[in-house]
Formats: sequence, structure tokens, C-alpha cells
Amino acid sequence: MRPSLDRARWRALVLLLSFVACAALAPQAVRAQDPRAAAAQRVAREWLALVDKLDAEASWKAAGERFRSAFSPTYWVDKLRREREARGTLVQRAAADTAFANSGVGLPEGGNYAIVAFRSSFANQIDAREEVMLEVGPDYAWHVIGYVIQ
Repeated sequence: MRPSLDRARWRALVLLLSFVACAALAPQAVRAQDPRAAAAQRVAREWLALVDKLDAEASWKAAGERFRSAFSPTYWVDKLRREREARGTLVQRAAADTAFANSGVGLPEGGNYAIVAFRSSFANQIDAREEVMLEVGPDYAWHVIGYVIQ
């Protein structure tokens, strides 16, 4: 075979592999650029910063109306201390997934809801999963309506 033909095949193969690699990564890039996910994650992280300080009063006040009507401040203080003190201080937290829905268990149909899942590590629990549930309020902003840690 002629060297120019081999070079042409090589270029075509490299181009094909580059295209396949870009196509495989495209869904990840699109998801990472979703402005709704970025906004929901930002609100969840800001709220979790209060939770990390064990500031039950501030985290209760910063949560959405649905959260505040579901939990009394006294209940939230007890629950937060019970759930977080034993785990120790936060070591690391990374967003794992952000999912969106228009309905959920115990939530009105037609809403705008998000669940932001985090992989977290605490001083006394290396592998934890935190989920922050949010909804878009009448002010068109995300508000925390639930929190689960496992």
C-alpha cells in the first residue's frame, strides 16, 4: 500500500474515534450546563452550609414554606442534632445528581420540584448520601422543602 493511503485511513480513524468520544460525552456536558440544575444545587449548598454549622434556627428560617409548615422549629432543632452531631463535621461533599419532577409523594401535581443528591463524607461516616428536596415558590426561586441523610 502507498504511505499516503495509510495516512488517509489513519486520519479517518482518528476523526471517527474523536466523533465517537464527543458523542459519548455530550449528554454529560449538556447535563452539567443545565441552568436549573446549577440554580437548585446552589440553593441546596447554601442551605446545607447552615445545616453544617448545626444552625437549626437559620436553616429552618431559610427553608421554604412547605418545610416550615411541616416541622416546628423545636422539632427541627432536635432532628438536626440527632441526625448530624453523631456523624461529625463535614469532610467533603459532591453533587451526585439533580432530578426534576412535576409531582411527588404528598406534593401537589403540576409543581416544579428538584431533588439534589450529594455524596458526602463526615468525620464519623465516610460514605453518606444527602438529598435536598426543593420546589420553585411563587417568587420563581428554589426553596428547600425536605432533607434526608443516609
